[in-house]
Amino acid sequence: MAYTITEKILLSHTDKKSVKPGEFIWAKVDFALGNDITAPIAINEFEGYGAKKVFDNKKIALIPDHFTPAKDIKSAQQAKRLKEFAAKHKIVHYYEVGRMGIEHALLPELGLVKPGELIIGADSHTCTYGALGAFSTGVGSTDLAAAWVTGHCWLRVPESIKFIYKGKLSKWASGKDLILYTIGNIGVDGALYKAMEFSGSAIEKLPMDDRFAMCNMAIEAGGKSGIIEPDGITLDYVKEHKGKKSKFRIFKSDKGATYSEVKEYNVSGLEPQVACPHLPSNVKPVSKLKDVKVDQVVIGSCTNGRILDLRIAAKILKGRKISSGVRVIVIPATQQIYLDAIKEGLVEIFVKAGAVFSTPTCGPCLGGHAGILADGEVALATTNRNFIGRMGSSKSFVYLSNPAVAAASAITGKITHPEEI
Repeated sequence: MAYTITEKILLSHTDKKSVKPGEFIWAKVDFALGNDITAPIAINEFEGYGAKKVFDNKKIALIPDHFTPAKDIKSAQQAKRLKEFAAKHKIVHYYEVGRMGIEHALLPELGLVKPGELIIGADSHTCTYGALGAFSTGVGSTDLAAAWVTGHCWLRVPESIKFIYKGKLSKWASGKDLILYTIGNIGVDGALYKAMEFSGSAIEKLPMDDRFAMCNMAIEAGGKSGIIEPDGITLDYVKEHKGKKSKFRIFKSDKGATYSEVKEYNVSGLEPQVACPHLPSNVKPVSKLKDVKVDQVVIGSCTNGRILDLRIAAKILKGRKISSGVRVIVIPATQQIYLDAIKEGLVEIFVKAGAVFSTPTCGPCLGGHAGILADGEVALATTNRNFIGRMGSSKSFVYLSNPAVAAASAITGKITHPEEI
């Protein structure tokens, strides 16, 4: 029987001889993560169940990244809950402020997630790790607690949609633009509970940072997961970020695999894309938004807070000044990215341009802290969601773009194509 990459990975994590879309399976979990918002709920469920120990203290990550450094007493209590649970159960992969990073950038960087694995996390953007050729998906906190006890989770095998991207991307377009364009095409429920398999010549040329950005936003189309078959670029990344886990398996889709749909795009000449309020699917080419003024620009998040993203933004901002009416917040996704940005002189570029350079945190992305919007304010962000009230006031407006568009717009004070700078 011919299988997709997703079906192969899921089958390999069961004791079954075959699987099919729609079927429920009891699957072995390779890694399970929680953060300072979701993990405390999972801890309560775990303890309420009466469990005495976790299934494997080396296969769990607890990362306080959303409201940290703690913005208030409640967030401090949440983070404390993680710290105490990690100490009690000797969780190896607990990362305190100063050592942590935004979870979906940190885990691949540390080599804790690998191709061919089944990874769950109590955070919807856990689908990020599909960029490595893993099946990775978000679950509820109760499911996370169950996995901590049993080492397994219930899953319904998803159908797969194959997306084929042909052509060559223009200078200022990136993986972020491919996924925004795709969501704009199929809608926020266009891949509901389906695996989004990204392929084609344009994908093969994407660096890993762009692949992470694409898979990260699969959930914004309703996807159960996003995934890209491992290739030389993947293996080079895994080798560089090998961590302590050296063994992994490479899976690829069979030629005769069945897809619920196959969509092809010619992306040659694709303009940078911008998602307008208040949905990630409300997408327009950047050239159609020249008159939109911005109050705040955020460059960072688990989508676009990696070193390549910061390099692109710094290239545009170097020797220039941010518009006097705009505040810019740059957030490296991990401590290592922070250090790399210092070594490469990127931090100096950002600060001299008039930006704030922050410690790693999710911060303003989910309306947490360090960049909340007031009534009527407009933000352009490299984050992944722009729902009503996502970054603060329910009367504010959030646009989503790639780092190049964000940096160019910071200079002019309105949404701007980088080629105009």
